[in-house]
Amino acid sequence: MRSVSIFGATGSIGENTVDLIARAPQDFRVVALTGGRNIARLAEQARVLNAEIAVTAHDELLGPLREALAGSGVQAAAGAQAIAEAADRPADWTMSAIVGAAGLVPGLRTVARGGTLALANKESLVCAGPLLMTEARANAATILPVDSEHSAIFQALTGEDMGTVERIILTASGGALRDWPLERLAQATVAEALAHPNWAMGQRITIDSASMFNKAMEVIETREFFGIAPDRIEVIIHPESLVHSLVGFRDGALMAHLGAPDMRHAIGYALHWPDRRHLPVARLDLAQVATLTFRAPDLVRYPALRLAREVMAAGGLAGAAFTAAKEIALDHFIDGRIGFMAMAEVVEATLDAISRDCGLGNAPDSLEAVLEMDNLARQTAQGIARARAG
Repeated sequence: MRSVSIFGATGSIGENTVDLIARAPQDFRVVALTGGRNIARLAEQARVLNAEIAVTAHDELLGPLREALAGSGVQAAAGAQAIAEAADRPADWTMSAIVGAAGLVPGLRTVARGGTLALANKESLVCAGPLLMTEARANAATILPVDSEHSAIFQALTGEDMGTVERIILTASGGALRDWPLERLAQATVAEALAHPNWAMGQRITIDSASMFNKAMEVIETREFFGIAPDRIEVIIHPESLVHSLVGFRDGALMAHLGAPDMRHAIGYALHWPDRRHLPVARLDLAQVATLTFRAPDLVRYPALRLAREVMAAGGLAGAAFTAAKEIALDHFIDGRIGFMAMAEVVEATLDAISRDCGLGNAPDSLEAVLEMDNLARQTAQGIARARAG
């Protein structure tokens, strides 16, 4: 029986992870579950999975969580420190699915104790890739990618020599607004950006898909996780979302990973790795699919992709500044204070301001340095976003 913890249990990735574990309760012992404001769902998950502890990120919700868990035998805790301490609890396998920079601390705590980290938190590698990977190597920890794209790459590379890899191609659906005329994008609403044609995901990641900020972060993640040069990472629009990524080798071969757009593919692969187990996902009928289409991304429509290249070229703590500014810009768009295309403008202006005023520093070699840049970028982005909104 494997011991597991799920950080971000009430989000989209967390819910799918809970689903897979609940289908095989005899195989898993659940140590910790963490969530945000959805206390009823967090408590329900903890009861169903008989978790040792459930933690909400919000201190003020400790009382309601305790009430919801009364009589269950599940411990309750709250706050950032409690989440960090939950990551210190021994577990064979830990899902990192907290959205944003908040996922970095529990991820670092997990690899520091030599555990297996199933990484769905994009910001961990974008903000602090060298720090996280170095810590994992030092403690013989294993990091398994859970993004569908990086899981696809990881699987395509199994048994392969990284020295034979010529290029990595990330596929992107293009999001809800991919076929809109360029002149309409600035007026896109939150509801319109959330109407994803293929994937069922949370609010923030779905909007990030429409703006391609998620793909921009995945480009940076690919560089950090697989150690491949930025100029060998490509992005291509694939509206059907059936080819999750491709790896090109020096002999001209392309190895692709195909599957239905269901995150339980990648989660289940990481959960059972190195084995493959039956998963409750749809099987592709290629005759019914009939056609797969691809097209190059338009960098005017998706400026986030250009910004990702600039972040990698800048180095230092540019990744931490990028993700923090993106989160602030997204908050302002969701709240209706800035337009859809203004998100990229806020991020770019934030990077320019920090680079001009104090520089982006050295490679992230400490958590303190990453968090300091995260805080600076948030403050800078807030000021820029407010000015644009006013």
